[in-house]
Amino acid sequence: MEQTPPLKPVKTGIWAWLKKRIVPLLGLILALAIIIVVGYFYFKHPDFFESLKGYGYLGAFVISVVLNATVIIPVSNMAIIFSLGTLPTLSPLLIGLAGGLGAGIGEMTGYIVGRSGRGLLAKNTIYARVEKWVKRWGWVAVFFLSGVPLFFDIVGIIAGAARMPVWRFFLACWLGRTVSYCIVAYLAHIGFQAILPWFG
Repeated sequence: MEQTPPLKPVKTGIWAWLKKRIVPLLGLILALAIIIVVGYFYFKHPDFFESLKGYGYLGAFVISVVLNATVIIPVSNMAIIFSLGTLPTLSPLLIGLAGGLGAGIGEMTGYIVGRSGRGLLAKNTIYARVEKWVKRWGWVAVFFLSGVPLFFDIVGIIAGAARMPVWRFFLACWLGRTVSYCIVAYLAHIGFQAILPWFG
């Protein structure tokens, strides 16, 4: 006579309710608070990012965290990475590594928003297309799309809503941004070195 496997206990009670309702809500509130605070700080101190350039690799890291944590700041992170790449005292590789790590951390806000509040983003044609890529290719799509900063926040939200493991999203985003930042910094460095003799 075959023994039936024991039934798995069903999670009930206050802890299950907290995990299902309160924890995602707290995550959403945290992500939105970060976006609002960062945006407010930028508009109160717009010269802050210019001053950070003087801090080299630390500046690249902090700028990337802040600018990737929100979409409401009208400053191009790629432009700042490019300008840092023109500095002869800095290594383009280290600029890319510092900026990529900061971008991976900053982009977690979009992931948290998607994980916590799936219906917050209006689903248009671009959303539907990116959602299809992320669901089909997973972290590979995140890796390649991280090199396209114009709409990457959508990718983070979709990855969160699709319940992609957080470590997989972070690694794909971090690696993709690091590669793209290194390329931009190297291009700036090479270009600066090429035109420098003309001004000597």
